[in-house]
Amino acid sequence: MSQPYDRGAQVAQPGTLDHSLGEWWVENPWDISSMGKNLSAYERKRCFLNVRGPDGDRAFLDISYLTGTDNDGDGRSVVAGDFRNTGRQDLVLRMVGGGPVKIYENYFPQQHYLEVTLRGTRSNRQGIGARLIARVKGRQLVRELFPYDSYRSQAPNIVHFGLGKDEQIDQLEIHWPSGEVQKLARVQADRHVVIEEGKTGAGAVEVVVPGRTIRP
Repeated sequence: MSQPYDRGAQVAQPGTLDHSLGEWWVENPWDISSMGKNLSAYERKRCFLNVRGPDGDRAFLDISYLTGTDNDGDGRSVVAGDFRNTGRQDLVLRMVGGGPVKIYENYFPQQHYLEVTLRGTRSNRQGIGARLIARVKGRQLVRELFPYDSYRSQAPNIVHFGLGKDEQIDQLEIHWPSGEVQKLARVQADRHVVIEEGKTGAGAVEVVVPGRTIRP
């Protein structure tokens, strides 16, 4: 099989097949299922780290082997989230054909962060569809609240901002689905907050404490 390909790809066989190794060839990848063959569970997974090189250019470094994420299970559903309340996003991976759920814990050096849950009033209750813009020392970080990730998986309904060495967001701007634009100044980092649509001042930000119930 050849990649990349499209629906109409027709690619010539590159050489002689070794049938003792179970090698086979198909000109059009969409014919694989009709041949009774399945490529699932043969692909090792990959994890890439977004890094900045010595010349300042961005690149992706393959850290699959170092992190243990290159297992050969038939993983399909992956979700990122702060599942240990550390401010660092972990990964949860589910196998499509059963098998154990994998949890990859994030042990990168601790940096500053902000996690935001929305509570709509005029908009839908969870604020789904909102756009959040964090302005931090000349930088602009944009997130949209759509709590889904990949195949048959759903992420927590939380917006995560990684802030590096910055201890606060100078201005957090929320564009709600209702059309309302809400602006909050000097939002402190390293916490999970709930922001209600339309509120301003000291009562606009409610801090989440793990294990303690807050009002609905």
